[in-house]
Amino acid sequence: MQAKVSIIMGSTSDLPVMEKACKLLDELQVPFEVNALSAHRTPDAVEQFAKGAKERGIRVIIAAAGMAAALPGVIAASTTLPVIGVPIKGMLDGLDAMLSIIQMPPGIPVATVGVNGAQNAAILAVEMLALSDDELAARLTAYKDGLRNKIEKANQELAELKYQFKTN
Repeated sequence: MQAKVSIIMGSTSDLPVMEKACKLLDELQVPFEVNALSAHRTPDAVEQFAKGAKERGIRVIIAAAGMAAALPGVIAASTTLPVIGVPIKGMLDGLDAMLSIIQMPPGIPVATVGVNGAQNAAILAVEMLALSDDELAARLTAYKDGLRNKIEKANQELAELKYQFKTN
């Protein structure tokens, strides 16, 4: 099995957030890899990873970073693969990380999800892959149908709540 998605984080302290991406990719049967590489502490390894990712079969990279949040941009600068940045909540409730990721210069795009939005990053990666994989597209559709069904069920349960002044 060859990984199609690579999840990169600046340190393993980001794993509790990034596990949501791992779980979703696993649920949708998308082969992935997980690595810890730091844009500041292991810059040569990050560049080598980014330059070799496509050759290794990677199609989308999800890069998580907090604080200075340079990792997604550094990776994007060294590859033509799509990079999805996940700002990790830390200082300033993750706003600092989010701003670092979305403020990329022309020619170095990084798609960015919300703070701690690892699950959405995985969904976006799957949407990209599903453009050329009908079986994956069907699994993604079933997943999204499940989300809709969950909300419809919750709404039905809310309708059954009784309050004196509740009108629906």
